[in-house]
Amino acid sequence: MTFIYILIILAFILTIWAQFRVKGTFKKWTSVHANSGLTGYQAARRMLDSNGLHDLPIEPVRGVLTDHYDPIHRVVRLSEPVYYENTISAVSVACHEVGHAIQHAEHYPMLVLRHRIFPIVNFVSGVAPFLFIAGILFSALNLIGLGIIFFSVAVAFQVITLPVEFNASNRARDIMIAEGFITNDEERGVAKVLNAAALTYVAAALLSLLELVRYILIFVGGSRQE
Repeated sequence: MTFIYILIILAFILTIWAQFRVKGTFKKWTSVHANSGLTGYQAARRMLDSNGLHDLPIEPVRGVLTDHYDPIHRVVRLSEPVYYENTISAVSVACHEVGHAIQHAEHYPMLVLRHRIFPIVNFVSGVAPFLFIAGILFSALNLIGLGIIFFSVAVAFQVITLPVEFNASNRARDIMIAEGFITNDEERGVAKVLNAAALTYVAAALLSLLELVRYILIFVGGSRQE
């Protein structure tokens, strides 16, 4: 059990480090302008249009790294630094979000699965901690077991998110090169921005997976005592 706690602490440190890295990498490549002169909005618009998504809108939103694709309203939302600026970071992030829009249009299986279980995850992730606490306080293994089942769904969601994010980045990188949004010399910067963002998802999934293992060990330990 001690070994698991050490791994959880290391995974937590990795998560914090990944968040700092993505912010630092984004800031670094925000100072490097793309040779194409395209803003994040322009790159996203061209990428959408070249994939037949002419009617899908792009909206600016406040904040930094608040970029996302909204599958419910079918809109790409870009943070203002990404929407308006013509930097390596802006173009990379914008095209990554469009990658999700293309996944949605093509019914990419892992994205479809993630969308379907999202409402369930919202519920179980909120209930699971209370089940664990109640189970430990009252020595009720059935509550701990139910909490493990609920939490497993949330962990599965994070694991499913990994191929979705990597696929969106790969789509973005390939189209950016094919459409001339970036030059060969700029590929390194694009890769750094996209990889830094992906690392945050990997770290979060790892942390959740280790937490799940900890809860399972607690359950197994309680069962043996009985």
